[in-house]
Amino acid sequence: MKRNYAKVIITEEGEKWLDKGQMWMYRNNLVRVEGQPENGDPVDIETENKRYLGTGFYSECSHIVVRLITKNPHICIDREFFKQRIQFAYDFRKTVEAENLTNCRLVFGEADQLPGLTVDRYNEILVTQISTFGMEKLKAMIYELLLEILREDGQNIQGIYERNDIQVRLKEGLPMEKGFWGGIFLPTTTVIDENGLKLNVDIENGQKTGYFLDQKSNRVLLRQMAHGKRVLDCFSHTGGFALNAAYGNAQTVVAVDVSQTALDQGKANAVLNHLEERIQFVQADVFAYLDQCEAGQYDIIVLDPPAFTKSRKTIHQAYNGYKRINYQAMKLLQNGGYLITCSCSRFMEIDLFEKMLREAAHEADVVLKQVSVTQQNHDHPILWTMEETSYLKFYIFQIIPA
Repeated sequence: MKRNYAKVIITEEGEKWLDKGQMWMYRNNLVRVEGQPENGDPVDIETENKRYLGTGFYSECSHIVVRLITKNPHICIDREFFKQRIQFAYDFRKTVEAENLTNCRLVFGEADQLPGLTVDRYNEILVTQISTFGMEKLKAMIYELLLEILREDGQNIQGIYERNDIQVRLKEGLPMEKGFWGGIFLPTTTVIDENGLKLNVDIENGQKTGYFLDQKSNRVLLRQMAHGKRVLDCFSHTGGFALNAAYGNAQTVVAVDVSQTALDQGKANAVLNHLEERIQFVQADVFAYLDQCEAGQYDIIVLDPPAFTKSRKTIHQAYNGYKRINYQAMKLLQNGGYLITCSCSRFMEIDLFEKMLREAAHEADVVLKQVSVTQQNHDHPILWTMEETSYLKFYIFQIIPA
C-alpha cells in the first residue's frame, strides 16, 4: 500500500549516515521538504534520485529533522504498528530482566525503535518521558497500549506518571511539565526491590524518572567483591553502591556526596535495609575528600560521578575532571586495592575514557589489572548501529605498583 506522506529530501552525506544504521537525520543534511507536513507528522526520507531511506517523525524546529521509526515503505504506521513495537520491547525485558520486571526500563527510545519515548516501571506505576513532538501527538494511544499489554500479561499497573520536565522538550517546541496522566492521583513515592535491597523511589522529584535503573547489575558486581573490604563510595547520591557494599558484608563503608539531601535519602535507604550502622555518610566535595585521604585507607573506591559533560563543547574540561579523580583514587589504592570507575556521559566515548585511564595510571605510577568491563543494565539496550544508545562505561581494576 502506497503511503501519502510528505517527503524530506536529503544530501548524499545524509544518505551515507542513514545507510550506516543511524536513526536521526540532521538539519544540515536537509535539501528540501516536499509537501506540507505538520510538526510531528510521519514523513518519508528520500534522496534526490528518489531512493527511499526510511520514515520517521518530522520536527519543525529541532536540529534533528527526522527520527526514524521504520525503513519499510509498505508498513502502515497505525495503532497495530505501535502495539507490535511495544510488545516487542516488553518481551525483551521479560527475557533479560525477568527478576526485575517491577523495577526496570520497559522502553528505551531509539533502542526499542520508539524514538522519543522512555518508559520506566516502579511497581504499580509507569513513569514516562516524551522528548519528540511526534510521540507527544500519539501519547494517548501509546499510553493505552502500554496499559493494555502489561495488564493482559497479568501485571498490576495502576497509572502513568509523566516526567516531561526535561530540557530537550523545549527544542521540540514542547512544554516542560509533570504529573499523572488521565486525571488520576496516586502516591508519588514507592519502595522497590533491587536484587534483595529495598529502595525508596520518588517518581516526582527523583533523578531521571525517579531512580538510576541503569546501574542495577553493576552494583551487584561490587556486592560480590565487598566482603571484608573497606569501601569508599564517591558521588554516592542515594547510596546505591554503598548499600550493595554493606549488603555484601564489607568491613566498613563510607558514602561521600556534596548533596545533603541525597545523603539523607541514602540514610533512609540504609534504615530501610537495617544497614544504618554499617554505612557512614559524609557530606563533602569528592575532589577535596580524596585529597585528604591517606594511601591504603580504602580497599575499594567507587567513582560514579554525574555526567561531567552533556555536550562535545565541554569534553576537554570533563576529560580533566575524570582524570583528576581517577588519578587521586589510583594513588590511594596503589597497593592492590580495587578501583570501580564509570562515566554516564555519552560524549565521553569509550576510546577517550580509556585514554584518560591510561594517562591517569601512568602519572600515578600504577598498572591497571582489569577485572571487568561492562556498560548499562540490560533493560537499557545498545544498538550497534547507533552510538547514541551507548552511554554508560563501567570498569573494575585492581591497582598494582608499576
